[in-house]
Amino acid sequence: MPVVEEKNYQYLKILRPKAGLLEVVLSNPGKLNSVTDVGHAELARIWQDIDRDETVQVVLLRGDGGTYSAGGDMKLVEGIASSWETRMRAWKEASDIVYNVINCAKPTVCAMEGVSVGAGLAAGILCDITIAGRNTRIIDGHIRLGVAAGDHAAIVWPLLCGMAKAKYYLMLCETLKGEEAERLGVISMVADDDKVLATAYEVCDKLLAGAQTAIRFTKHSLNNWLRMAGPTFDASLALEFLGFGGPEQKEGHASLVAKRKPSFPPRAPY
Repeated sequence: MPVVEEKNYQYLKILRPKAGLLEVVLSNPGKLNSVTDVGHAELARIWQDIDRDETVQVVLLRGDGGTYSAGGDMKLVEGIASSWETRMRAWKEASDIVYNVINCAKPTVCAMEGVSVGAGLAAGILCDITIAGRNTRIIDGHIRLGVAAGDHAAIVWPLLCGMAKAKYYLMLCETLKGEEAERLGVISMVADDDKVLATAYEVCDKLLAGAQTAIRFTKHSLNNWLRMAGPTFDASLALEFLGFGGPEQKEGHASLVAKRKPSFPPRAPY
């Protein structure tokens, strides 16, 4: 019996286009599939559900309606900033998103279209094979919000593109287009904007036709590089959530809501 069923999720859509292939679809129509508080929790636990589902061999993660995800929605951000209980829950979920994607035994493919930010970006970049459109905008938006880049960046960006480029894009919150992301090694493949999904399905078919145990063993071995960076990630995530109680986050959030440039405090207190 399938473990992963759509009735068990509110934010995520679940599709099974063919035997062995499970599609996990980020879905928040009209809001660029931004991640809600419910979606954040579901994105953390679904990977464990997938692991227990013997009908699933390969996973495709994508967004609904031709857009991947614009990251956490403002209500989620406001809740994290204003409520200690919400902050602690979201901190645990953010950790689980990263570690559960890494530890999921099944091979994972991500198709990024349009824009990729926040929690969606975290899950997508950590997938085994990530495909983006040439003009897909990849943004780690934490610095713009006034908090440390903690969701996934410290565990994987230096390994993918080197420390110099990781610092440049993360500390300056620069937009990375899909074509440049492939050149730097942040993603696996780039495709024409209208062929991202088709390319992702081709990759999934190749994985489905492969030796399943050998693929899983290879994934497990390679992901030990990420597991070794676990303490670095844990520290970055703790510092991110520490920042949600500070003045930089308040200004970052206010400026995003007002759609203006932020005016952060001129100095750090340490």
